[in-house]
Amino acid sequence: MNRIEITDLSLPELKLYTELNEPQLLHFYEPNGGIFIAESAAVIERALDAGCEPISFLIERKMENGFEYLFERAGEIPVYVGELSVLRQLTGYTVTRGMLCAMKRPLMKSVTDVCGEAKRVVVLEDITNPTNVGAIFRSAAALGMDAILLTKRSSDPYYRRAIRVSMGTVFQIPWAYTDGDYMATLKDMGFQTAAMALSDNSVSPDDPLFGSVERLAILLGSESTGLSSETIEKSDHIIKIPMSHGVDSLNVAAASAVAFWALRVSQ
Repeated sequence: MNRIEITDLSLPELKLYTELNEPQLLHFYEPNGGIFIAESAAVIERALDAGCEPISFLIERKMENGFEYLFERAGEIPVYVGELSVLRQLTGYTVTRGMLCAMKRPLMKSVTDVCGEAKRVVVLEDITNPTNVGAIFRSAAALGMDAILLTKRSSDPYYRRAIRVSMGTVFQIPWAYTDGDYMATLKDMGFQTAAMALSDNSVSPDDPLFGSVERLAILLGSESTGLSSETIEKSDHIIKIPMSHGVDSLNVAAASAVAFWALRVSQ
């Protein structure tokens, strides 16, 4: 590997890790694609499996042994190696499990690309919290969803925290941003739509009626305001998870896992 020993974080090449915020990484190669930072060996491996192109590694010295296979897969890119005392100068490094990798963002996919063969699609409408986005991706990948669509105001799935919370599943499940009236687009593609909302005019996600729905889009809104009234009105179904002890709702990420399990296509 192209190993480079570091004793501080002053190298200009390390500004990807030390200086740039998420918007700056996103626009790093503008007008072309940007960069994201992957954390931990497991997440980096999933990104490589998805075809993401690495730029460099920043690792703690003890991570050199045992992960040579990752460095070999990445080719002759720089691998910056330092003691933990050096890397601790980087905010948040102690939660990265010893390894960071800067990578080029892959080309964005279209709604048609990700939904063409899908039976179960998730739509995130203006969900701006990257922790929730990452958790929803992880549940969607684990519980049989085929694709995820996001409105433009939703948090970027390649934000560092979203990637970390998703455990790298943002690289495994296809996703795309929506343009314009996504409800009309989904209906044109043959999807029925199910809005998750606190409404008396609703059904439980385990209602037998969903067993006969071949293509279904599950719509999730933001933690604070939920789905827009227009989206709810246009939906074919409204879903509400039954609650106990006077609790009105779950966190959107937790609610998504319940719904995905109930609405998955039976194997």
